Amino acid sequence: MRTIIFNQSNVVAGRNNSTLTYNFPNSVDLTGAQIAISNVFMYYAWFNISAALRNNTYQYTVQNNTGTLTRTVVMPDGMYNITDINSYLQFSMIANNDYLITSTGSYVYFAEFLVNPTQYVIQINTFSIYTTAEATALGYALPSAGFGGGAGTLPAGNPQARIILISGNDFYKIIGFADGFSTTATNTAPGGSDLSFLSSTTPQVQPNPNLLISITGIDNKYSSPSTIIYSLAPNVGFGELISERPAQFNFNKFLAGTYNQLTLQFLGSTFQPIAIEDPNITIICVIRDRDDLVDDVGAGVSSTSSSQLQQQLSRSGANQPSRLSLSGGGNAFGWR
Repeated sequence: MRTIIFNQSNVVAGRNNSTLTYNFPNSVDLTGAQIAISNVFMYYAWFNISAALRNNTYQYTVQNNTGTLTRTVVMPDGMYNITDINSYLQFSMIANNDYLITSTGSYVYFAEFLVNPTQYVIQINTFSIYTTAEATALGYALPSAGFGGGAGTLPAGNPQARIILISGNDFYKIIGFADGFSTTATNTAPGGSDLSFLSSTTPQVQPNPNLLISITGIDNKYSSPSTIIYSLAPNVGFGELISERPAQFNFNKFLAGTYNQLTLQFLGSTFQPIAIEDPNITIICVIRDRDDLVDDVGAGVSSTSSSQLQQQLSRSGANQPSRLSLSGGGNAFGWR
C-alpha cells in the first residue's frame, strides 16, 4: 500500500479551508486501485451559526409609550450553545435600551431562551412589560436613553414582549420551533408575568454534527454523492484537536483512469461545502493498487479454490493468466 498526505500546504485558497488538493509527482494509473482514510488530525473548528448557514437572524419586539418596537437580531458567525444565544439576546436588548435596572444594578430583560432538559426541548419565556407605576413601586429605573431609546417611557398597559422567527431563516431549526413561529402578542398583567413556549421538534443546535469526507474519482455506487468515503464526528470540545484513526481501513475503488491530482473536500450533513476556521489539517490516506490486491489474494490462496481466486482477481482489476498453478501446501503461487 502507498501513503499520501493532505495537509495545510494542500488547502485551496478561497474555499474556506474545506478543500485540499494533492498533486501527484507524476501521472498515475489508478485503474483497479482503492483508497481509505488512515488518520485525521484537525481542530473542531466549524461554526453552528453563521450567515453562510442562513441561521443567524430572528426578531423580538417590545413596546414603549410610542408603540411597538421591532428589533432584528443578527448573531455574528460562531459556535453557540443555548446559553450563548440567550446572552446575545440580552446584549441586543442592552444595545437597544430594551431593559430596566433594579435598585441593586441588575438588568431586567423581557425575553429569554432556556434549555429544558427534562423535556429535551428549548424553552422561550416572554414577559409582560411594566407600567411606569409598577416599575416605580419595584424601584426599577429606565436606561439613560429611555426605555427603547429616544427618551421613551414605559407603556400604559402590560404588552407582552415577543420572539419572532423569520420565515426562511434556519435559526428555527437551531432551537426546534416551526419556521415562522412567533410567541403570543397579548397584554398580561401585572408587568413581569411570563408566557412559556416549548420547541416542537428536536433542536439541531449543531446542524453539522459530523463532516463527510469526499475525494474525487471515487466509484462508490452505494453512496450519493458517489465520492463520499468517510464520516468524521468530533469527540472533543469546540476548538480542541480531533485525532481520528479508523478501526480498520474502509477502502473505496477509484474510477478507471490516469490521475494528476486528487481533491479532498469536507461536506456538511446536507452535502454542502462547509467552512473550516482552522487550516491546520493533516489527513493520511492509503492507496491499495492492483499489485497489493494480488498480494492480498495470494496470502490466502491456501484456503481458496482456483475458480474463487480467479473471481477475486477479476474483481480487483488485475490481469488474469492463461493458466493458474497453485503450490500445494503453501501460500505461494506462480504463473505458467
